[in-house]
Amino acid sequence: MPTRLRFDCFEVDLTAREFYKRGTKVPLRDQAFQVLAALLECPGQLVTRDDLRRRLWPDGVFVDFDNILNSSIARLRDALHDSADHPRFIETLPRRGYRFIAPVSELPAAAAAPAKRVRLLVLPFVNSSGDPAQEFFSDAMTDDVITELAALAPGDLAVMARTTAMRYKGRKTDVAQIGRELHVDYIVEGGVRRGHGRISVNVQVVRAGDHEHVFAKRYDEDSTEVFSLQGRIAHEIADHIGAVTGIQGFRVGATDRDRATRRPTEDVMAYNEYVQGLHFLDHLGAGSRGHETAKAHLEKALECDSEFALAHEALAQMYWVLGYIGLMPPKDAFAAGILHAVRALEIDNTSAEARALVAQYYKQLDYNWPEIERELARALELNPSSPLVRMLHAVGWLMPQGRLGEAIVELERALERDPLSFRLHFWLAIMHSLAREAARVVSRARVMIELAPASPYGPWLLGVGLSRQGLFDEAFESLRRAVDLSGGSALMLGWLGLILGAGGKVDESRGVLERLEAMNRTTYVPPASIAWVHLGLRDVDRAFEWLDRAVDARDQLMMPIKSYVFFDPIRNDPRFHALLRKMRLEP
Repeated sequence: MPTRLRFDCFEVDLTAREFYKRGTKVPLRDQAFQVLAALLECPGQLVTRDDLRRRLWPDGVFVDFDNILNSSIARLRDALHDSADHPRFIETLPRRGYRFIAPVSELPAAAAAPAKRVRLLVLPFVNSSGDPAQEFFSDAMTDDVITELAALAPGDLAVMARTTAMRYKGRKTDVAQIGRELHVDYIVEGGVRRGHGRISVNVQVVRAGDHEHVFAKRYDEDSTEVFSLQGRIAHEIADHIGAVTGIQGFRVGATDRDRATRRPTEDVMAYNEYVQGLHFLDHLGAGSRGHETAKAHLEKALECDSEFALAHEALAQMYWVLGYIGLMPPKDAFAAGILHAVRALEIDNTSAEARALVAQYYKQLDYNWPEIERELARALELNPSSPLVRMLHAVGWLMPQGRLGEAIVELERALERDPLSFRLHFWLAIMHSLAREAARVVSRARVMIELAPASPYGPWLLGVGLSRQGLFDEAFESLRRAVDLSGGSALMLGWLGLILGAGGKVDESRGVLERLEAMNRTTYVPPASIAWVHLGLRDVDRAFEWLDRAVDARDQLMMPIKSYVFFDPIRNDPRFHALLRKMRLEP
């Protein structure tokens, strides 16, 4: 029997009793580890409960076997982020036992423990000029150094994404505390001054564990050299960390250097407008008009440089979000967005993010599942470490197919690079909700509320999770707050009406329905939002009328059609299967 095994992103050393997830050792209790070992020794085969009893406890030892085994399986599933309802790894055969269903491969017995990548955070560079108008320039410098570093030595260096970095803007936080919060090894700090045609940048790299400065340098250049300066800063940081860590094989290859140093644009003004647009895009939410400001900045960037691929890509992201959350009719949003996604890919066909966005539009305009699978697979090949690509793979392909366990793993991988990303926590909460893991939805929603107290999404998902736990009064309160925070958006009203009806508040649910119908006479309302309220009121015929409209309108609320718990009572209805066929999710 081999002693080292691999499956998915996990590795197991049966002899040392060690369990790793993507190179990081994960603690696992002895009984849970023994259950895992028993399953891995015969993948694809039934391991009975009696087999596990004999393995874990010798004859004559009295234990509460059922409770202990159930608890061990639950801990194991938790470590694997697996689901009993939608298993990727451990399948339950009721009253018989369990079966390991994922492919398992053997590793050489002498293989060393998986190498740990160095984790690095670039804190937002401080605007040292004293001119508030230069604030976005310092943010632009931060953003581009992050981008450059992320493209260098990706196998050895894990660079936290910009959305996580920007969470620390303006905060005085101890380096050691940041290291503990994000599990990073090194932190880059810097200050930027621009004026009189010159750029001055002070950079230092600090080891989080002991505050040791491992690199410090001052750069002073002509402002026209800004992009080459950013690349040089990134290269020197990577080279010094490689030297300090002494990691065998840590190196920046010529191909990585070439990819990292490609200039996004030759126009500094275009880049400034782009970074400002990203700021508002990051904070886009239901009921918010932030997209109008984001759009204005991004379009100004393109006026300065029409070949600026990243600006096209950002606009493609913006229209994707607007269509998804119902701030625009989806067909209108997607018709505008696909033009920018395709143009970004034409300008830079190596962009994984642009390719992943193009894939989304294949889905949203045509329900073209084979094409989206191919495009996303190519995007993952181009940049497997991109949080955006991982997120779009989870949301655009795995979720509609009902492959929720895989979607959860993808989002967790994205969170490793972007642990404070609100939208990643949002989508992970969605996946847990679809996987019927109410406690995890509640936990994740509370994180979202902490990250963005003014956003409606945290209270919305908290309300959904609480309703699944039977805590309807608390759920109603949270959902009403979500409606208020969103400015009365149709998206939030639909969920409120659904759960009010399910929780017995029929009159209030009907009031929400009337409100949505009145809105629909003057503005776009996602058809699914009205369908949701009819489902809550158990008016199935009217619900199906609106569900059919939702599919025709490309309403993105229909994408998890295979997984919504409130669809369970109607899944055997022929009209439900007609919806699946219309979405090309069933032959």
